[in-house]
Amino acid sequence: MTIRVLIADDQALMRTGLRMLLEESDGVEVVGEAIDGADAVRQVAALVPDVVLMDIQMPVVDGVEATRRIIAHDPGARVLVITTFDLDEHAFAALQAGASGFLLKDVPVDELVRGIRAVASGDAVVSPRITRRLLELHVSALPGAAPDDAESGLASLTPREREVLVAVAEGLSNAEIAERLVVTEATVKTHVGSVLAKLGLRGRVQAVIYAYDHGLVAPSPPQT
Repeated sequence: MTIRVLIADDQALMRTGLRMLLEESDGVEVVGEAIDGADAVRQVAALVPDVVLMDIQMPVVDGVEATRRIIAHDPGARVLVITTFDLDEHAFAALQAGASGFLLKDVPVDELVRGIRAVASGDAVVSPRITRRLLELHVSALPGAAPDDAESGLASLTPREREVLVAVAEGLSNAEIAERLVVTEATVKTHVGSVLAKLGLRGRVQAVIYAYDHGLVAPSPPQT
């Protein structure tokens, strides 16, 4: 199946470079280019791409607000944020707004394509390193005490589902979770789906934020 991609970036050179790289990849078709966030929102509505490659810092409407508008209009839309800096605090806001992943612009093309395919299939793309750094940037904004389980919805999870949620928050893939828990990947996928449904979360990225926010895991202490 061909994955239809919309590129949203205010730099023409970046859009052209991404288009050239992606069009050389099997199974990926670039269906449009947006010059800013407002243009991206319009083109998503018109073209209905499978994945939006979204730059963060753009004029008129930035990538965070564009992501928020796209997801509000279509909760099933898939947005993959691309940015220059792995400590871009705006990327965290985009993830909270509903983006499905976050990659740096200098990643190898094969990694970018894998990310696009993963997001198109409903998975999330955020490396444990980037997740940890983003959360460390915002740890001061997280609650000091975890909410009561009954109030937070955690009480609805089975012990195994809670284990899976923690593993997801640690950045483990389905294969790694399966190895840790000695179950099949299909079983892990079922548990992840159940966790997301019970907690009303849109995807793995929101599950990571939820787990940190509710005290199931804590950001690593700064390296000295």
